[in-house]
Amino acid sequence: MEETKKIWLDGKFVNWQEAKIHVLTHTLHYGGGVFEGIRAYQTKKGPAVFRLDDHLKRFYSSALGLEMKIPFSKKELKQAVLKLIKINKVSECYIRPIAFYGYGKMGLDPHGAPVQVAIALWPWSSYLGEKPIKVIISKFIRLHPESVISNAKICGYYVNSIYASLEAKKKKADEALLLDYQGYLAEGPGENIFIVKNKKIFTPFKFSILPGITRETVFKIAKDLKLSVKEKKITSKELKSSDEVFFSGTAAEICPIGQIDKTIINNGKIGKITSQIRDLYRKIIHGEEKKYLNWLTLVK
Repeated sequence: MEETKKIWLDGKFVNWQEAKIHVLTHTLHYGGGVFEGIRAYQTKKGPAVFRLDDHLKRFYSSALGLEMKIPFSKKELKQAVLKLIKINKVSECYIRPIAFYGYGKMGLDPHGAPVQVAIALWPWSSYLGEKPIKVIISKFIRLHPESVISNAKICGYYVNSIYASLEAKKKKADEALLLDYQGYLAEGPGENIFIVKNKKIFTPFKFSILPGITRETVFKIAKDLKLSVKEKKITSKELKSSDEVFFSGTAAEICPIGQIDKTIINNGKIGKITSQIRDLYRKIIHGEEKKYLNWLTLVK
């Protein structure tokens, strides 16, 4: 990880190496925190944050599920993100806001522990690279939708993703895929997934997944390209017989999948529809599509 100069912590800009918390921080022990992954990109008018308002909206929504009251307004955090980009003098970066229960109380009930908020950012290229990747279907299933609030981005949920990611690395794959409790396709450890069959795009229902902001972006891009996108239950057999498969996510962006277990997808190459979606996505995030400029918040 490439360090930047400052991190925003509880309302103050502190040096990267001095952004510290206590070892008995509640969330460190129990996982009850919320976070977001956001990106800023260079445009002709300078750096701009992609869908910042939407990410902050989900940030606060996720906190509600933990009965966590974030001690800063959305406006304050929005300004903190923009100012942090300016202070660190970066044109493109990955942005990580996190809210967590801090030091002061132990035990599973977090009430009474102070809520702390931090924002860090650093230069980070596409999480899974540019070329079609190899994935495996994990032995670990996605968290049951009646065990957690699926549409919340909670720190502790990602232990499930860590298990799957470690398994993928052991099997010399780039990433994992998780099925849901019914055996249907769910998502990657940190990405949503789409398949293409007969020029139509399909993706799992929201039921057992985190419905990502990039996922929603893909729906709107596909509509502009006059492509059909439908939610459905997808079996492993359907997945492996797809014409194209790709991940979506803030960190991964639009990432083609060239192999699933031992099955090669589209001769291991990026497909035509995946390429169309990725090309338009890249234009949008760099401010080259007027229709979508409202998704960009300029760093002035």
